[in-house]
Amino acid sequence: MPGGVRGDTVWRASTREKGTPMAETRQGAAPGESSDIVTPADARYPALTEGYNHRFVGTPDEVWLVRDTAQVVAAVENAVATGRRVAVRSGGHCFEDFTTTPDIRLLIDVSGLDHVGFDAERRAFVVGAGARLEKVYRSLHAGWGVTIPGGTCFDVGVGGHFAGGGYGPLSRRDGLVVDHLEAVEVVVVDGDGRARVVVGSRDPGDPHHDLWWAHAGGGGGTFGVVTRYWLRTPGALSLDPSELLPPAPAAVRRRDVVWSWDGFSEQDFHTLLRNYFTWYEENSAPDSPSAPLWSNLIVMHRAGSVLMLTSVIPDDAPDAEKLLGAHIEAIVSNLSAAPMSDTGEVVPWMESWMPSYNWPADPAGRYKHKAAYLRRGHTDGQIATIYRYLTMPEHLNPMGCLVLTGFGGQVNAVAPDATAVAQRDAIIKASYSTGMWTEREEDEANIGWVRAFYGEVFQHSGGVPVPDGVVDGSYISYPDGDLADPEWNRSGMGWEELYFGGNYPRLQRVKQRFDPGDVFRHALSVRLPSGG
Repeated sequence: MPGGVRGDTVWRASTREKGTPMAETRQGAAPGESSDIVTPADARYPALTEGYNHRFVGTPDEVWLVRDTAQVVAAVENAVATGRRVAVRSGGHCFEDFTTTPDIRLLIDVSGLDHVGFDAERRAFVVGAGARLEKVYRSLHAGWGVTIPGGTCFDVGVGGHFAGGGYGPLSRRDGLVVDHLEAVEVVVVDGDGRARVVVGSRDPGDPHHDLWWAHAGGGGGTFGVVTRYWLRTPGALSLDPSELLPPAPAAVRRRDVVWSWDGFSEQDFHTLLRNYFTWYEENSAPDSPSAPLWSNLIVMHRAGSVLMLTSVIPDDAPDAEKLLGAHIEAIVSNLSAAPMSDTGEVVPWMESWMPSYNWPADPAGRYKHKAAYLRRGHTDGQIATIYRYLTMPEHLNPMGCLVLTGFGGQVNAVAPDATAVAQRDAIIKASYSTGMWTEREEDEANIGWVRAFYGEVFQHSGGVPVPDGVVDGSYISYPDGDLADPEWNRSGMGWEELYFGGNYPRLQRVKQRFDPGDVFRHALSVRLPSGG
C-alpha cells in the first residue's frame, strides 16, 4: 500500500516518498549517493552536533543524514551491529542532552525527511519527521487552508514536537497535535537486534495501535526512530482534504500589553498574576466561549525591564473582539501601574502573526528550563516567592523569566488515557527559565538560580510539581533531568509519574514490545518493566 501499511514492513531503499513495502525484507539499503555520513573532519559536523541548547555538544563518530525510511533502517542496523549507542534528532531543540551524551557514537539526523503532503490512500496528511514547523504550517496553509495546533518556534522539528504532544496558540481551540494524529511510522529494533518498520494507527483494531498511542505524548527517542506522521482530525469523514484538519485562521485579533518594571509594585505583581490565573480558572472548559482565545504572559526578571502580555483569538471566532476586550480588562483590573504600551490589531495569521511570534534559537545560547502544568493558579505564597526571585538584585541575567502560557479548552476534552498525555485538566503551562547566556563560566550561577527558584515555588512538595489540586506534573517536551535526581526531587514521586501520570505502566509495556533491548534511551526515556 503506498504511503505505508499496517503491520511490520520494511521499505527498500528509495528516495521516493512512497515505496514498495517488502514484508519479508529486513535490511535497508546503505546510504549511497542520496545520503551522507558526516564525520568530525567534515566542515558540517559542528552544526549537526550542536542544537538549541549550546550547553550540550555531541561527539559522535558519525552523523548519518538520512533521506528515506530505508536509510534509517540501515543506520539503526549499523549502530546495533557495531555495538554503538544511537540517537536521533530532527530539529535539535531538545532542552537537555538526549542526543549529545558522550556515549552516543552514531547520530541519525532525519532533517532530510521533510516531505509534507497528502496521502490519498490513507486520506490523511503525511509529514516527515524531519520537517520543521514552518514548512508544515506553510505547506498545509498554502495547499489546503488547514493547520495543526503546534508551537510558534518555526525551526522546531516535528519528530520530537509531535511525539511529546505538541501544543501552541490554537490548542485551546483545536487540542494538541496528537489529538489529530492518525498514524505513525517508526523504525524499531527486535530482540534479535534487527531493525524493522512498523506503522501504528489510531484504529483500536490495529495490532500496532499501542505504538501509535505511545507516540501520542510519550516523548521522542524512547521507542524507535519516527520517520513520518499522518494527521487527520478524528471523525473527519470528508473526501475533501481541506476538511480533514482544523481550518487555518485567515486572520487573528491580537493585543500586546507591556509594562515596565519601573513603578510596578509588588502589589501590582500579585494583582497581575492573580488576575491572569483567575481568568484561566474561569475560561478553560472545552465548551467555554473563550476557548479559542490564547495568551502568553512573560514576566521577565527585573534586569530585563518588562512584563509582556500577548493575547490572540482567530478573528472569525464568535464575538472575537468582545472576548479579547473582556480578557484584557479582566487581567489589568485593579493594577495601579499603567502599561508603557498597549496595542491591538487584526493581522493575517500565516503572513504576520505566526512569524512575529517565532522565537529563533541564539547561535551561542545556553539554557535551563523547568516546567509545570497548573490546574489552578499559584497560591499567594508562591506568587510572593516568584516575585522575590524575579526581583533579586544579585541575579543579573535579563532573560530569566516566568512564562505562563494558556492551556485547557479543547485540550481538556480528551480523556487522560486516550493518548499518552495524561495532563488533561490543566489550564496553564508554566515555564521557569534562566533564559539565555553564552559563557560556560556563567552556568553555575544561572542554573543555580533557576533550580532554587523552581525548588522554592514547589518546596511544599519536595521541590517539584507533584500532582495535587493546583498542579499536575510536568511536560516531557520541556525535559528537565533534575526531576530524576533525588538532590532536586525530594518528593518521593518518580519523574515517570510527574511526566506521564498513570499512563506510565502502559508506556513501559509498549517499550517492552517494540524496544526490548533498550536501544533507544536517554535520561528521561521510558524504562523497560522491572525484569524486562
